[in-house]
Amino acid sequence: MAHPDPTVPLLDLVPRLPTSARLIGLDLGTKTIGLALSDLGRRIASPMETIRRRKFTLDVAELLALCAKHEVAAMVVGLPLNMDGSEGPRAQATRAFVRTLAPLTSLPITLWDERLSTTAVTRTLLEADTSRAKRAEVVDKMAASFILQGALDRMQATARAAREAADEAAARADLNRPAGR
Repeated sequence: MAHPDPTVPLLDLVPRLPTSARLIGLDLGTKTIGLALSDLGRRIASPMETIRRRKFTLDVAELLALCAKHEVAAMVVGLPLNMDGSEGPRAQATRAFVRTLAPLTSLPITLWDERLSTTAVTRTLLEADTSRAKRAEVVDKMAASFILQGALDRMQATARAAREAADEAAARADLNRPAGR
């Protein structure tokens, strides 16, 4: 039996959000959950912390406490798709986590394609000559930041396109208005 998808598409999420509110990004790993937090204007994602996975109920309690503390309005969870866009065992595990989490929170949850996020972050850390120990310590929360920033950038680009379309429509309406009115 197929399970209903409790997630909200990113662009459907935007109108449901308060004008000024934070989003939290999650990079779900088997041993850790990397977290990132946006600013109130939802322009910049910053690495936050890493939850060491123990037991689902404990992990979620810690996650939801952080969401409450930082007044988070929604969650962006990285979906680890295969390079061809298909879903493998990791993506299925992520969807199962989200299905189990959704009834425990009123926060909307959206999924974001996280292909290559850890690879990109690791490359950046290597280029910065970060030690192996330091990389291991920060890679999960930086991957969460990479995931969240991708979603924030899409939200900004979509809002910008909508504003430009509205401006164009208003300009066309002005051109079509008879003179003297």
